[in-house]
Amino acid sequence: MRKIIHIDMDAFYASVEQRDDPTLRGKPVIVAWQAKRSVVCAASYEARAFGVRSAMPAVRAERLCPQGIFVPPDFPRYRAVSKAVQEIFQRHTDLIEPLSLDEAYLDVTENKTRLPTATLVARTIRQQIREELHLTASAGVAPNKFLAKLASDWRKPDGLFVIQPEEIDAFLLPLSVGRLPGVGKVTEEKLANLGVKTVAELRSVERSTLEDHLGRYGMRLYEIARGVDENPVVTGRPTQSISVEDTLPEDVPLAETEPMIRRLAEKLWSASRKESRIPRTVVLKLKTKEFRVITRSYTRIVPPSSCDELTKIALRLRERVTLGPQQRYRLVGIGLSNFQEPEQIDWQPALFE
Repeated sequence: MRKIIHIDMDAFYASVEQRDDPTLRGKPVIVAWQAKRSVVCAASYEARAFGVRSAMPAVRAERLCPQGIFVPPDFPRYRAVSKAVQEIFQRHTDLIEPLSLDEAYLDVTENKTRLPTATLVARTIRQQIREELHLTASAGVAPNKFLAKLASDWRKPDGLFVIQPEEIDAFLLPLSVGRLPGVGKVTEEKLANLGVKTVAELRSVERSTLEDHLGRYGMRLYEIARGVDENPVVTGRPTQSISVEDTLPEDVPLAETEPMIRRLAEKLWSASRKESRIPRTVVLKLKTKEFRVITRSYTRIVPPSSCDELTKIALRLRERVTLGPQQRYRLVGIGLSNFQEPEQIDWQPALFE
């Protein structure tokens, strides 16, 4: 039986800002650009008390919390802090699966520090984060990833919750199905139509019924309703794609997107330099004022070799968008995908592309 810890940093971006600027401590901090179309990247717990949440439009956050202090995000600084957190994890195990800058799974079935229990490992990690980085983290400890993630949210912020194997049913069965990962409003409504509102009721439904109504996810629900999750902690998960995008202050015609494309290409090229694998596909993403998403992609025999080359490809992809000069756009994005190992690339340039 595995011993899994899920660590989730508390209000990570906002907490870093409060740590680094003492004048922000105890105040409602909203990490976002204060612009008409910006969205909230993070909110301190003081701001959350007013209903401010991540991914909320910044204008709505400002209405909910007029006294909120808006701080523009500083992702290089957050990445540096995240790296320091990862280094603390590595003292205890090499089996680490980062999910984002602020959360990760750890398999401590066997731990480097020879602590006798996973609970003690989690407690030690939280203490080290507090003492060395002056930040707080919540942790969940359980026999699998699914339960550990549920547990880490149970006593946030700055909490620790443990689900022992013999306690799984007592913890799981009373829960609303809306607490299960992947159960959004649509799935919750489908389950309600089957008379299912709690995990206990979900467990009584036949596997075939769940599969008929919810497809492959019905099979997953059948398993997690019983506390079953065989997915291992996956280390070194290779990058599938990286992208950057920007919502524009005003809707603009296609001809006026070049400055944004050039700026985004610079950001994307800088981010791609941290990858050991090589991307061969460039993707341009546009969102119209009607919220229609358009993508154009190009896969090269030889990958882009410079930021200038990446920019030129993105601009050529823009020429393949043919909605007419009257169309307006609200978002521009650029991505890189189709990552391969350097030895898999044929570095001979094509005669004609």
